[in-house]
Amino acid sequence: MGFFIETVIGGLMSGMLYSLIALGFVLIFKASGVFNFAQGAMVLFAALAMARFSEWFPALLGFDSKLLANILAFSAALVVMIIVAWLVERLVLGKMVNQEAIALLMATLGITYFLDGFGQTVFGSEIYKIDIGLPKDPLFLFEGAFQGGVLVNKEDLYAACIAAALVILLSLFFQKTPTGRALRAVADDHQAAQSIGIPLNRVWVIVWSVAGFVALVAGMIWGSKLGVQFSLSLLALKALPVVILGGLTSVPGAIVGGLIIGVGEKVSEVYLGPMLGGGIEIWFAYVLVLFVLLVRPQGLFGEKIIDRV
Repeated sequence: MGFFIETVIGGLMSGMLYSLIALGFVLIFKASGVFNFAQGAMVLFAALAMARFSEWFPALLGFDSKLLANILAFSAALVVMIIVAWLVERLVLGKMVNQEAIALLMATLGITYFLDGFGQTVFGSEIYKIDIGLPKDPLFLFEGAFQGGVLVNKEDLYAACIAAALVILLSLFFQKTPTGRALRAVADDHQAAQSIGIPLNRVWVIVWSVAGFVALVAGMIWGSKLGVQFSLSLLALKALPVVILGGLTSVPGAIVGGLIIGVGEKVSEVYLGPMLGGGIEIWFAYVLVLFVLLVRPQGLFGEKIIDRV
């Protein structure tokens, strides 16, 4: 029983990180109707900026404080991601208002390859380290209830808490602030939002900036765990089934979908992997989403679209 709980906790922590990346997809889709395939590239680009700035600032400014270096690097990387958001709106989205969905999709694919290449041109293509001081030693819980206790990685636990806090803050931002309400109004109806004076261009810059901030936090956490490397952009593809499972327009759906997939892939890998030959963790999420789509195409929390003829 203790080992099962350990597996579930590990799945929940991975699922929370998947939810964090999935939020970037949901935010942009809600505000602009664009399925942003560039989210993975944004995670990689933000992580590269954070890693390299944390190396460059101490050398340039002549200090050796790791905390100060991380604060300055995070701030500078956030400014870079906001500039990227402004350029995306100014040079791409702003020119494609009312275009077909396939054109917008191709635009995000173009942004993906540009960010992948430009990021490695500016920041380099080596494997870089982000050290934000997360403890890496194990933690044993429930030792009184289970023999040997339940093993939890402290780094995963802290990362999951950071992701959960950010998810809660974003949810409150959307529900309680005037800007958040404006974003929801744009998501519901672009033309109606424009008719009451909500500027679409400004809203799109804000939502891409928030998605950039989410990508930066996700890249910082995953970079601390795995190192900053090209595979980070591929890791974000694991968030695609999370988004589809939860519903493209649902912030709670991104959270629940991430937790379901995180736990499901860990449990299936541990208990079914030995019988089926392993590798279940790679394809479990996609197969699960395939079955869900057959029953509920809009996802668990997505809005059902009814076309009236």
